[in-house]
Order: sequence, then structure tokens, then C-alpha cells
Amino acid sequence: MAKTIYTMGVDVGSTASKALILKNGEEIVANAVVDVGAGTTGPKRSITKVLEAANLTMDDINYVTATGYGRNTLEEADFQMSELSCHAKGAYFLFPKVHTIIDIGGQDAKALKIGEGGVLENFVMNDKCAAGTGRFLDVIARVLEVDVSDLDDLDENSTEDVSISSTCTVFAESEVISQLAEGKKIEDIVKGIHSAIAARVSSLAKRVGVKDDVVMTGGVALNEGMVRALERSLNHDIKTSEYCQLNGALGAAIFANQKYQQKLLKEKQASK
Repeated sequence: MAKTIYTMGVDVGSTASKALILKNGEEIVANAVVDVGAGTTGPKRSITKVLEAANLTMDDINYVTATGYGRNTLEEADFQMSELSCHAKGAYFLFPKVHTIIDIGGQDAKALKIGEGGVLENFVMNDKCAAGTGRFLDVIARVLEVDVSDLDDLDENSTEDVSISSTCTVFAESEVISQLAEGKKIEDIVKGIHSAIAARVSSLAKRVGVKDDVVMTGGVALNEGMVRALERSLNHDIKTSEYCQLNGALGAAIFANQKYQQKLLKEKQASK
């Protein structure tokens, strides 16, 4: 009887830590998200949480791959992998026809071009400015005195187009305050913010070339209002998954399985 192989992927992001356990490289056993990232207790807490959810211990885990902003600081990792490669791998696992990935994280936004077999061919990234990122939405939500999780419903109830022209976070914050002072509805401002981010992120995607299937990953993909804005801006349908925020961790767990399989093969060859 073949041995069960458990591998773990841990995505140590700038604002959240994600962990996922994969069985035999095919079945997602458990996952966990902790809303603090690199430089905090978040990564270790995400590992503890996912092990509890799977009813496993670290002794049961055959291989661990870390990815994300803080991947080099994770002591439990057997291997580190770039988040770009992990996002490509995870998205291909969920959507085998993927050719374009848009990933909006806490502090950066990325567009990836994916070739046949899920191979990463090209990418562009905005990591120099908070505009077009999850952090940007956090700032705006705070100004509007709403929770980030409410942005989708607010967007859906918008009845008027409100243009937000500033792409700089500081200037956009001032512009939103001015819109509120003019009596603009919060719902309309939220939709305007989503449209402004979509325009910025779409320009990244168009630089690598947009080709179906288009998949959105990262925590911001949980915001359907943001997904709708990107669909309008790109004129493409966008696919998302319940694992969109865990996509990097999923890719890391797949790479962990491949690494462990390679290790077993070398050991088998060495014993001959």
C-alpha cells in the first residue's frame, strides 16, 4: 500500500500568513489564514491552526515549502520558492486553462502571463506604491468608516458613477474626503475606488497581454466588487476560487510534494 504523503505550503505575506496542507499532491486537506504577516507570530500561528484543522502534527508533514514576502524567515521550511512561481502553480492546479493571473496582495499587485502546462512566461509588478493594493483599500475603508469586508455590498448598491482621479494613496484619501464633504454616497465612492484600482491594475495586465482564462488571486479577489471592476476594465471574465487568498500557499504545497517525490527517487536510486 502506497504511503500517504502530506506536504505543507506556507505563504508569509506582508499583511497575512496562509498555510495549506496537501495530501499526495492532489487533495487539499486543510487551510488557515491569520491576518498578520512577516515579522509577527502570524506564520507560526497559521501552521498551528492548519495542523489542528487537519488533526495532524509536524511529524506527519513530509515536506514544507515557504513562499511570500517573509519566506526566508520561516524556520519550519525545508525549501523556499518565489511567490510568482507558487501563484502560477496554484492557479494552474485550480484552473488548468489559465493564461493570465492578476494577483492583488496587501502591498503589491502583479500580473502574470502563463504558458502551456502552467509555466510562468512573464510578469509585471507594482511594489513601489500602495495604490492598487489591499493596503489602499484598507486606507479608504478607514476614511469611510466601514469594514473592508463591506466594500463588495456597498459597491453593488451604487447608483451613480463617481470618478476618483488620484492613483496616489495620499491624494486619493483627500479626494474621498472631499467627495464625502460634497454629499456623495459612500456606495458610489466605493465603486469609484474599485474602478480607479481596476484601471491601474489593468494597465499592468495589458503589459503582459491578457488572454483567457483570466484568474484573480490574492485576498482582494474575495471582494466581488473589485472583481467586477476589473472585468469591466479588461473586458474579460475573471475566474476566482474559494482558495484565492491561499493560492500562493497551495502552489508552495504542490512544489513541496514535487521536492519530496524527487527526494524519495534519489534515495531509491542511491540504495540500488
